[in-house]
Amino acid sequence: MKAAVWHGREDLRIEDIPEPPVGKDQVKIRVRWCGICGSDVHEYREGPMIIPKKPHPLTGKSSPIILGHEFSGDVVAVGEEVRRIKLGDRVTINCLIYCGSCPFCLQGEYNMCLRLATVGLAWDGAFSEFVVVPEFTVLKIADAVTYEMASFAEPLAVAVRAVKRSRLKVGDTAVVVGAGPIGLLVLQAARAAGASRVFAVEPIPGRRDLAKQLGADVVFDPAQGDVGKEIAERTDGLRGNVAFECVGSQSAFDMAVRVTGRRAMIVMVGMAMKPIEVPFFRLWGHEKEMTTCTGYVDEYPAALAFLADGRVRVEPMVTAKIRLDDFIEKGLKEMIRSPDRYIKILVSPGGDA
Repeated sequence: MKAAVWHGREDLRIEDIPEPPVGKDQVKIRVRWCGICGSDVHEYREGPMIIPKKPHPLTGKSSPIILGHEFSGDVVAVGEEVRRIKLGDRVTINCLIYCGSCPFCLQGEYNMCLRLATVGLAWDGAFSEFVVVPEFTVLKIADAVTYEMASFAEPLAVAVRAVKRSRLKVGDTAVVVGAGPIGLLVLQAARAAGASRVFAVEPIPGRRDLAKQLGADVVFDPAQGDVGKEIAERTDGLRGNVAFECVGSQSAFDMAVRVTGRRAMIVMVGMAMKPIEVPFFRLWGHEKEMTTCTGYVDEYPAALAFLADGRVRVEPMVTAKIRLDDFIEKGLKEMIRSPDRYIKILVSPGGDA
């Protein structure tokens, strides 16, 4: 089968390799679509970051490894101990592989597992014609959810968890800073959770248009005027009850502080690669809270339900569909060259593009 195999920084190869064997508790999936995540770009350009440098303690995997964790497909083989998943099922996966025995796993907080692994980073992933994963990771998708839509289940689960971490209440005002792939999903998840008003802040015109199309009440250009003041004027001085920083930068965090009011919650969804200064006095004076969000635990059912009933729309977010053979040149390198042009590129290992 063909697969995109990561060997090292800027060393990714489209290779013909043997199809993976199926273990007794495992499921083999023919991959229909796999989305390119920002983490895939980071691993290609700067890795190894999450890819283990030595055999992972849970999976035993290190490089070379097949990338890809945002995917959908259909089941073509199952191990003899698999009971819940059947041949022909249309599926996606929760890409976290956890030990099940550490203190966090025993409390159900699998994303905090002390030996956590991720499909596509510490277990061979889905930029390949076939992928084999443990049955417990596999989730069936409804008939109303296309394969393309289902490839968004993973990032949407991240967005659903971000909203859960914010403790957003029905009727709250939410502000999303950064209308990239995750920000656009957080925007919709916040609305689905009951936010009465959702504002977005985004410097790129095309992304502002998309945020408006996907349900933002008002989308602000941070370079035009005082966004905090404008939101205050639209909320009787209260500003946002919650803000989601979906960029991972100093300027985005500063914006999240400005657009939120007293006793607001700021959720850091974006992954900051550099230290961020926190204006403690401004948080302290208004009793603002700040938290982080990573991964997901039990958010996939809600994510898949939102896709099925239309509360979250992802089709407008697909900016390109490509074949696996073009993954490097028309996928990773194109996203590096022109990051502002793309929201989500979907890759078809089987040639559906």
